[in-house]
Amino acid sequence: MKHLPSERHTLSILVDNEAGVLARIVGLFSARGYNIESLTVADVSDDSAVSRITLVTNGPPPVIDQIIAQLDRLVPVHRVVDLTDFGPHVEREMALVKVAGSGEKRVEALRLADIFRARPVDTSTKSFVFEVSGSTEKVNQFIALMREVGLVEVARTGVVAIARGAEAV
Repeated sequence: MKHLPSERHTLSILVDNEAGVLARIVGLFSARGYNIESLTVADVSDDSAVSRITLVTNGPPPVIDQIIAQLDRLVPVHRVVDLTDFGPHVEREMALVKVAGSGEKRVEALRLADIFRARPVDTSTKSFVFEVSGSTEKVNQFIALMREVGLVEVARTGVVAIARGAEAV
């Protein structure tokens, strides 16, 4: 059998906002050996009844199709949309990046932060905490450069995504 290449897919999953829903979805992935690269959850309705789970995973197209079909069968799931296949969409991620250093390294960290439009949200004489947002690639690149000037710690939100256009997906 021919080996199919793995593809990155961003899924938008609307679910009932109730206890145990996230555990059921993560359990589905775990039980079948699927990996979750990124996972974010937030309430998206006026009455707090519905949440959107944005999930990034990898797999060949038949596996992605199977994941979507299995998610669709879960009772608390209202709708699953593969934003990657749906069409144009916007993806963003945010990270807090702590960098320590002095002298030239401190100046370089500030210069790089300016280039990436990262905002210092905390500063002391020995360290900075920068807030950087954008595509996953941009965040990864910023973190990689900060490793060279004194990276201490990183906290990331995970990917949030939404389809382009006037209609809700």
